[in-house]
Amino acid sequence: MARSQTAKAGGQGALDALSRRFGERLTTVDSERQRHGVDESYHEPMPPDAVLWPESTDEVSAAVEICARTSTPVVAYGAGTSLEGHVAALRGGICIDMTRMNRIIAVRPEDLDVTVEAGVTRRQLNDKLQPQGFFFPVDPGADATLGGMAATRAAGTTTIRYGSMRDNVLGLTVVLADGQVIHTGGRARKSSAGYDLTRLFVGSEGTLGIITELILRIQGTPEGMTAAVCAFPSIEAAVTCVVRAIQLGVPMARAEFLDERWLAAVNQRSGLDYAIAPTVFFEFHGSQAGVVEQAEEVGGIASELGGTDFQWAMKQEDRSRLWQARHEAHYAALATRPGSRALLTDVCVPLSRLAECIVKTREDIDASFVTGMMLGHVGDGNFHVSFVLDPESSEELEEARRLNRVLVQRALDMGGTCTGEHGIGYGKGEFLEAEHGAAVEVMRSIKRALDPNSILNPGKITEAVPRD
Repeated sequence: MARSQTAKAGGQGALDALSRRFGERLTTVDSERQRHGVDESYHEPMPPDAVLWPESTDEVSAAVEICARTSTPVVAYGAGTSLEGHVAALRGGICIDMTRMNRIIAVRPEDLDVTVEAGVTRRQLNDKLQPQGFFFPVDPGADATLGGMAATRAAGTTTIRYGSMRDNVLGLTVVLADGQVIHTGGRARKSSAGYDLTRLFVGSEGTLGIITELILRIQGTPEGMTAAVCAFPSIEAAVTCVVRAIQLGVPMARAEFLDERWLAAVNQRSGLDYAIAPTVFFEFHGSQAGVVEQAEEVGGIASELGGTDFQWAMKQEDRSRLWQARHEAHYAALATRPGSRALLTDVCVPLSRLAECIVKTREDIDASFVTGMMLGHVGDGNFHVSFVLDPESSEELEEARRLNRVLVQRALDMGGTCTGEHGIGYGKGEFLEAEHGAAVEVMRSIKRALDPNSILNPGKITEAVPRD
């Protein structure tokens, strides 16, 4: 894939101007460039030509304005935890690292909202909120920045109860491709005033603007919380238990499925001893009496489906250990094959087709020569496959890509999506038109209108080039 060379022609002018404006907060040191060109995925790292650390919206605006004058590409960077090559500088340019914009501007408990800068992380915000009896519910596992989570429309283990970033962002401050600053949405809980620009930028992966501040919903900490782990005789039984509980209106906070391969990996890494079988991790939030009732109802459904070994985690430390183990599942998978890299993919399908989709995907993996394991936020129809690969084997990579294409096509045929929460980046660009058809040209029109010179994270989403 060809890259522009920022150090030439107009790009050198941008570097000179940024250096005069920001001094030592702009660097071309190779180690920093390399670090900012890679995420958690298997995709080829592509470093920017320079890295900049702004400290305010005004500074982001000034930097983008300089880059706009010279058509220099700009890639926003948070924690680097994305999975589809979102931060790869495909055409060189300037990486704008948002991590120094990490101020919690306002906490308004009476309105259940907060205003934060884009570099604030999920854990940082929750550490601030916890003593006051509140929390921010979106939990993708990684300690990602909230700006990055909004840009990728992140979701996670609690989506079944609290929704994704789409549902929890009330308003944004955004720097556009020419350096102009706009504010979208607001603190009112509903509005009919004009287009919903907030949701346009949530999930735009830095291709339409750079998010610098966010207004977010927060939640009161529930009086009661309990968690449980249940093993099932089959994948179908495990998924069916969750779907049936949802259909009966049981308000679960989390329902995380792991197949036996991934559970074995998690056991080994985290020192757990759960039965090696298709398993669901549950969590319930509410009143003390309510969580007991919810858990008992799900336990009854699980028993009818052959679920066994229903283990409770009532204490905070036990719940924390359970979910920490779940959140480290990616690294547990890699540990099963030292030196490996993972092609980690996701799809999302209607709940009625979820068990079928997972079972057929397991059959495909079992018939292949690559190692694959599955887990998912089965309460919202989203599941992940991790292909644990030898990074030196092109055969394994191509086979994993083939299986990924089969999986995505199956999900689309079932009325689902090529990605529930990983996003498109450039890794899943080949699937966008298959899913959206003519609507992709509408997306391209929006991109051209807001970023006519294509300087904002170029080569991603609608500009992604399909793989051979």
